[in-house]
Amino acid sequence: MIRNRIMTILVICCISCFTGCVATRHAANTQAGLQGDKLTVGTVQKEIKKGMSGAEVAAALGSPNIVSTDEQGREVWIYDKISTDRVQSESSGYGTLILLGYRGSSGSSSTSQKTLTVIIKFDNDKKVRDFAYHTSRF
Repeated sequence: MIRNRIMTILVICCISCFTGCVATRHAANTQAGLQGDKLTVGTVQKEIKKGMSGAEVAAALGSPNIVSTDEQGREVWIYDKISTDRVQSESSGYGTLILLGYRGSSGSSSTSQKTLTVIIKFDNDKKVRDFAYHTSRF
C-alpha cells in the first residue's frame, strides 16, 4: 500500500517535471526564433557593402519584401519590417483578518512599435551600387 503511494507520487513528480521542461523548451525555441531575425540596423551597417552581389545580400538579410526596378531598369530591393513589443505587468495581493478578507490587484501594460526600411539599389551588373535605411520607434 505504501509502495503504491510512493510510486504514484514518483510518477506525478516525473510528469510535472517533464511538463515543465517541455514548456521551458518551447519558450526557449520561440525566443531563439525571434532572435534569429537577421534584419536589424546593425546587420545592415555591418554586412552590406557596395559591390556585393544579390546572393550575398540575400545571405546577409534574407529575401526582400519588395523587388522592383528603377527608371533605368536596374533592380531595387526593399526590406520593410514592423515589430511590436508589448510589456505587461500585474500584481495582486490577498489579506485576511479572522473572518474578513480583501483581495486587490493592479497592473499596467505598454506597447511600442519599431519600423525598419532598407532600400538596396543594384547596378547593371547586379552588384550593390547604393543602399539606405530608416528606422523609427513609436
